[in-house]
Amino acid sequence: MASSEGDTGISGFWTVGRTAAYLGRRRGGGKALPPPLLVFTDPDRTPDPVALARVLPRGTGLVYRAFGAPDRLEIARALAAVARRRGLVLLVGADAGLAARSGAAGVHLPERLAGRAPRLRKPGWLITAAAHSPRAARRPGIDAFVLSAVFPSASPSAGAPLGTLRFAARVRAASAPAYALGGVDDTRAGRLRMTGAAGIAGVGFSLRT
Repeated sequence: MASSEGDTGISGFWTVGRTAAYLGRRRGGGKALPPPLLVFTDPDRTPDPVALARVLPRGTGLVYRAFGAPDRLEIARALAAVARRRGLVLLVGADAGLAARSGAAGVHLPERLAGRAPRLRKPGWLITAAAHSPRAARRPGIDAFVLSAVFPSASPSAGAPLGTLRFAARVRAASAPAYALGGVDDTRAGRLRMTGAAGIAGVGFSLRT
């Protein structure tokens, strides 16, 4: 995988993958966290999330974002089955009910829903949330935050890039471990090593074996 914001190939993902593993090794003990690499699905960039799950490296975290798809329960259950078989960690985006019904490991909340985290908590669940401001990265009940955009990104939802210094400051200010999202590729990944990030997140990975 060469980019966390577009089509990528697994053969070109060495720096991102190694950096994610390095960040994972640097975590402190205590509460379990999602894997150091989180892959988000997207209706346009990953039209077949089950096919994506089948080729993700073992130990990857996968965030299924259904966006109201009529077959979302069927897909989520299929993803949960693949995750169990392949050693992935499945989170469902925004929909705690779908996460519970499908057997996912937890839920990822957009920033607007992050305040609901304490009452959504279930035993053994992981709850992550997007955070686009320092204040949003201090919500209670969150196991890890996803901060973006760290680098310039072609994603239509990406804001102005933080850069590594501002990103590192937000990591330090966050009330839970934080992931880097946005424009992370093999050229830029190494710049995250000293930021305190807990891992790397990406949207729309397309892996080739």
